[in-house]
Amino acid sequence: MQFDMRNFDSYREDNRLEVKKAKSGLPLSLWETYSSFANCSGGVIILGVSEDRNGCWLATGLQEEDKLLKEFWDTINNRNKVSHNILTDRDVETLEVDGGNIIMIINVPKAHREQKPVYINNDMFNGTFRRNWEGDYHCSREEVLSMLRDEPQVSMDSKILEDWSIKDLNKESVQSYRNLHRSRRPGHVWEMLGDEEYLKNIGAAAESKVDGKIHPTAAGMLMFGNEYDIVREFPYYFLDYREVLDPTIRWTDRLQSSSGDWSGNIFEFFFRVNSKLVKDIKIPFALDGVIRVDDTPVHQAIREALANCLVNADFYLPRGVVIKKNADAIIMENPGSIRTGKAQMLRGGISDPRNASILKMLNLIGIGERAGSGVPDIFATWERQGWEKPTVEEQYAPDRTIVTLPLSEQDNLVSEQDTIQENTHDKDYETRVQKLLDFCTTPRSRQEMQDFLGIASRGYFLKKFVAPMVNAGELNPTIPDKPNSRNQKYVKS
Repeated sequence: MQFDMRNFDSYREDNRLEVKKAKSGLPLSLWETYSSFANCSGGVIILGVSEDRNGCWLATGLQEEDKLLKEFWDTINNRNKVSHNILTDRDVETLEVDGGNIIMIINVPKAHREQKPVYINNDMFNGTFRRNWEGDYHCSREEVLSMLRDEPQVSMDSKILEDWSIKDLNKESVQSYRNLHRSRRPGHVWEMLGDEEYLKNIGAAAESKVDGKIHPTAAGMLMFGNEYDIVREFPYYFLDYREVLDPTIRWTDRLQSSSGDWSGNIFEFFFRVNSKLVKDIKIPFALDGVIRVDDTPVHQAIREALANCLVNADFYLPRGVVIKKNADAIIMENPGSIRTGKAQMLRGGISDPRNASILKMLNLIGIGERAGSGVPDIFATWERQGWEKPTVEEQYAPDRTIVTLPLSEQDNLVSEQDTIQENTHDKDYETRVQKLLDFCTTPRSRQEMQDFLGIASRGYFLKKFVAPMVNAGELNPTIPDKPNSRNQKYVKS
């Protein structure tokens, strides 16, 4: 996020902007906010500014700004005070406003996962902060551990589980997987290997340096284990499919990993749930010549989204993986934040799965092969269908990623006036988007935004401005878990 001095008078504090008076020196809370912004999506801290009762900013200025600037850099480079300095010289500047008042602008980027957690006072578990709409908050122990698990370059699912042997894996799941691999890639060089060597090659097992024996990896246990063994390593492990196609019935269908009547592992869950998700999707089949092709791009996109959900789940976090199928949407929730960041996830091009070994196993049987481009492909497929755009939401405390795939068509009832309006403004669309972003530096309602641009049609405005800007991460809803709330507002990211 970049601070624009031209909009100083219109800014308000939010979850990406923080002002501090700093009249008597650097405030202690500065470092809590630095930690918060670094561990979330970044933000801007402004020193030498106060906020009045109405939320308006007032420049109060800094005294001895050169001394403060030196103190700032000395402190942020002190590892006993701040764990990581993620700033460069160009991230900090002093400016003159309101007739001679000097303020300091500190642009804090989002920290890379290798740098997290960013904490203060040499105390990781008590000095790590994050940001929500109420301000900076202490991260729980679980949140800190989640960031630590994401830090190493080695995938977390490559861990060797030395308390188990290959015999503890579900033999039927292993054989089903091998049959799929054989049919997908006949004559593969691993086809004739015994189970132990085969599991080592696909990343489901490895040799321990402690006892020299072959044990399952975390990926192998998650993919092919039995639920009662999996939860011994991952106490919060839980897979849940909920289908509600009739609102008068609580569950039309439900599948849980803890039910005891099936293995409860990821491999079996994926195929059971994928077949349920695509069963009633109302899309025409395709033809290859005169041959019917049932595996349409929509089927492929749903399969990709489900794989993406599972390979990016942090199974050490609570609440588990939840897949919901309603009459008008498919919702996929997984524990864990987005490792590449939401904006990069939507752009595509970079693959950074939390469970790389599980992704490899799925790749070998033809699932999740479009590494780094899966999410953009899903959005493109939905657009071609004329369906409403999917949404991606990231939550904290605990970390959670939620992808919603609407199954309803976009509102195509655009009036003749809307069409004229659209054609008239196409050439300055980007200018109007930028004006709207500048207007939304403080949370604004949909009606306020619409009135600001002078657009009459609610449907047109939502379709052409709000939805694309939210999906691109340019606007954030203030009530993300209730998108249709009458109190919903939007603020610039």
